[in-house]
Amino acid sequence: MIAQATVPWTAHPEVWLLVAGALSLGWFASRVVQPKAVEAGFDPITRNQKIWFGLGIVLIWGASDWPVHDVAENHLYSVHMAQHLLLSMMIPACFVLATPRWLFDILIPDGSVLRRNVQRLSKPIVAGIIFNALTMWLHWSRVVQWSADSGAVHFAFHLMVFSSGLLMWMPVIGPVSEWRLAPLGQCIYLFMMSIVPTVPGGWLVFAQGVVYRHYDTPERLWNIDVLTDQQAAGLIMKLAGGFFLWAVIVTIFSKWARQEGEADRIARVARHAEARRVAAAVAADSDVDLTYEEVSDVFASSPAPVEKI
Repeated sequence: MIAQATVPWTAHPEVWLLVAGALSLGWFASRVVQPKAVEAGFDPITRNQKIWFGLGIVLIWGASDWPVHDVAENHLYSVHMAQHLLLSMMIPACFVLATPRWLFDILIPDGSVLRRNVQRLSKPIVAGIIFNALTMWLHWSRVVQWSADSGAVHFAFHLMVFSSGLLMWMPVIGPVSEWRLAPLGQCIYLFMMSIVPTVPGGWLVFAQGVVYRHYDTPERLWNIDVLTDQQAAGLIMKLAGGFFLWAVIVTIFSKWARQEGEADRIARVARHAEARRVAAAVAADSDVDLTYEEVSDVFASSPAPVEKI
């Protein structure tokens, strides 16, 4: 019979301080810095940005505090994987979306060494390599054991994961528009980002033995055996992360397609209006009456300018 494990309540004051600090910074940016930015002509923080910030706070608190932290660190690797997914993809995305351009420029001034380094690290190829290399390395069995044996190392790894997630999202939703890829480039970039995690994910799903000895304990939480937990972790990494990125890809592509369709409609209306104007001008200066269809045929014979993507 499998021995039942329990997860007694444990205080995590370091997490509370982290959340309190983030909330304090958000309050300071909104109440102290924002009025000065608005006076200087910049846009105020939007309602959506406030919502993204609040969601990021809730997620980082939930992922780092009891019981998720305790279960992920000591009992179930599948919960650790879900925690990793939040810290590497979803939470960084929330905070990137919550950051207005003027606040980013204050935190990382234009022309500074920090700005140049962040720009280099945010380039799609560099950010993609950092994010995926870190993902692969952190799922090496020795690294997982190292993280489990040291609270300081565990915190450092979480900070690295979060930072790499911030860099990863810069070419897609970053506050600096000049650093972003075009919509189709964003879709290709995120598609490539969704491929690499399937390697360690598939490895965990199909592994015959226990990969992480730290989680192979005699007392099991919720009667979940170690191999089932390991396979669930692989599926979370392989499917949940992939589905999240694909949902973003579909959203970006749909928005781009609507914008392109609307731009094409406006261009057609403009061409037809111009055709009517020319027809009216010619008819006024000529004894020959031209029909709208004749003028439209002339314009149709000249292709519309192709917009660059």
